[in-house]
Amino acid sequence: MRRPPDTTSPIRPRLPSPVRDVADTWLADRGVELRLKRDDLIHPLVPGNKWRKLTPNLRAAVERGHTRLLTFGGAYSNHIRAVAAAGAAYGLSTVGVIRGDELAGAPRNWSLARAEAHGMELSFVTRSAYRETLRGLGEDDPGTLRALQERWGRAYVLPEGGTNVLAARGAAELVAELPDLPDLGPGDVVCCAVGTGGTLAGIAAALPAGARAVGFAVLKGAEGYLEREVAALHERGWGRAFANWRIEHGYHGGGYGRVPAELEAFAAGFEARHGVRLERRYVAKLLWGVYGLVERGELAPGSRVTAVVTGPPDPAGPLGP
Repeated sequence: MRRPPDTTSPIRPRLPSPVRDVADTWLADRGVELRLKRDDLIHPLVPGNKWRKLTPNLRAAVERGHTRLLTFGGAYSNHIRAVAAAGAAYGLSTVGVIRGDELAGAPRNWSLARAEAHGMELSFVTRSAYRETLRGLGEDDPGTLRALQERWGRAYVLPEGGTNVLAARGAAELVAELPDLPDLGPGDVVCCAVGTGGTLAGIAAALPAGARAVGFAVLKGAEGYLEREVAALHERGWGRAFANWRIEHGYHGGGYGRVPAELEAFAAGFEARHGVRLERRYVAKLLWGVYGLVERGELAPGSRVTAVVTGPPDPAGPLGP
């Protein structure tokens, strides 16, 4: 069932996001179909899984009477930019706690400049303080939340990457937009990149029986940690475990933000063949992993892969197009 456009939000998304078949001779010779779920086209400022994860949280913030959003991210965080844009659309002030105090006096990169252009106040903290704050929030430490409130006042706090139960439930809604949904079965694999686990958790929870979800970690050394995060989201959000998903850790390219030559060559080749520009930190690694699993025989002939394109490529200029 396809969901209607969201007419209650000040952000007008393009829904359902389109699904496009990829005609690839190499995949066809191995009996594998590939299609792209183009969530990167949902909205120019709040694209992809950011829109799906943020929208339920923004509604919750407004319903609870909040006027300020506070969240966390790195210097090039897609999440930081999306919160800044979405907060402005909802009439909410926004604060971004940015990892790396050395950035405070440096010229703003295009990503942080865009967040500030949407009215976000940036607070640069040391990496150790950043980790301690996130750890405290993850452990529901009242002292951590109290310290944030003393500094910033009452605020709706969004975790790094925007992943919580509401976000995972928002991500789950993309499954209802897939073509031939009643017929998805054992040959169907829905794939996404994994940074915090929210999108994968939502997809896995929403898939019909027989279909599977595979996530491709973009972080190095996250094996076990990401699996626990997804399992915890399932327990808190759905009250049960799901056995239809897994995370592949072999295609992170050396860590978050790393784009080795082999990955760059793959991404450039895909773009040239199929006319789709690829964001490198998440989407290119996802597709690199899909082709890798086909080559290893882990996506067998007869598989139909739906790869979720969660975001657009970085802009070319200092502030983008």
